Amino acid sequence: MNLLLKHTMSDEPDHHRQDGMCQMKIQETCNLVKMYENTNHRIDENSPELLFIKAVCAGQEVEALSFFRERKLFSDEPPAIDTPYGRFAGLDEIRDFVKDWLQRFNAQSAYVTPVIQTIANGCIGLEAAINFETVDSIEQVPMFIIADLRTPDLLDEIRIYCHFSYVPGLQAYRHPIFKAAHLEMGDPSLLTGAVREYYEALHHVPAVDVDRIMKTFGEGCQFGGYDRKGTPVHQAADREELRAIYERMSLYIPRCVGMRYETIIDDGRTCIIEWVHIVSRVGQDERARIAMSGIAAYERGDNGLLCSVRISDYAGSERTIDWSQLEISEEEAKAVNFVEVFPAGVGQKPQSSSINC
Repeated sequence: MNLLLKHTMSDEPDHHRQDGMCQMKIQETCNLVKMYENTNHRIDENSPELLFIKAVCAGQEVEALSFFRERKLFSDEPPAIDTPYGRFAGLDEIRDFVKDWLQRFNAQSAYVTPVIQTIANGCIGLEAAINFETVDSIEQVPMFIIADLRTPDLLDEIRIYCHFSYVPGLQAYRHPIFKAAHLEMGDPSLLTGAVREYYEALHHVPAVDVDRIMKTFGEGCQFGGYDRKGTPVHQAADREELRAIYERMSLYIPRCVGMRYETIIDDGRTCIIEWVHIVSRVGQDERARIAMSGIAAYERGDNGLLCSVRISDYAGSERTIDWSQLEISEEEAKAVNFVEVFPAGVGQKPQSSSINC
């Protein structure tokens, strides 16, 4: 049995590699570490996704590949690593991913600082800072690393999320990882407690219920951790600041864009949702919204209310995309998960008046 260890950032040598080999200073501690450095989230140091990403950072190709098999357990598909800059399917391409990791971030070496880990539903969600060492400093990049487990010790797929601004040369576009089964928002009945209440209030057509959202937050609820590179951190957002965030969101949610979730990892404390956008015509016309993949973590406090909301996506950066740098055209991207309008309610699907058996 793997030992679960209580982890705080204070356990790590300040601005140093865990092995003591490097004394370089971190350029700027990322918001994920700043916001959660004094928390007591437990980390399984022997979990496969953490061992895998450590092997990748160490350039250990054989070790990294040892977590995968030729085909996934329940499909005739190759294992895969899906990243903001491309998908690597099959053992040969995963080997390429490992070889390219440091070069992609203009780094000479790297190491991992795990921050929060959520294990449930045959998946693991690791929230970590990857410390990329350059010639004279360390750039710390906050990442979600999501693992589909083959067994408790092996992997079928890894999906990595971080803001595009941390990846040199990356455009603000991420093609949806999952193909939506239907073009409507997710069914809130798949969620529980404060997460369900929050989701229903935020995505209920025709308008957000900001008062209802505010009732899901506990005192000192923190919002953020995966912001654009250089975004100032707010250690504990006050209620007026949180309200202002959702008042701004209400200008385009749900009128312009909906969130259809594709995976849920919920251990009772933290609910991680991988989702894909569904975009309406007004969302395209007024805000240049485009369907993309994203991820969010909603953490409950001891009182059942939300104590943290952590979102990683590229919202608001769509107009910066240089489509000449991408393999997909703007017109093709706009056609993905497009609807004219959203039906009233949330997760509402038209029902047939008769049932065919």
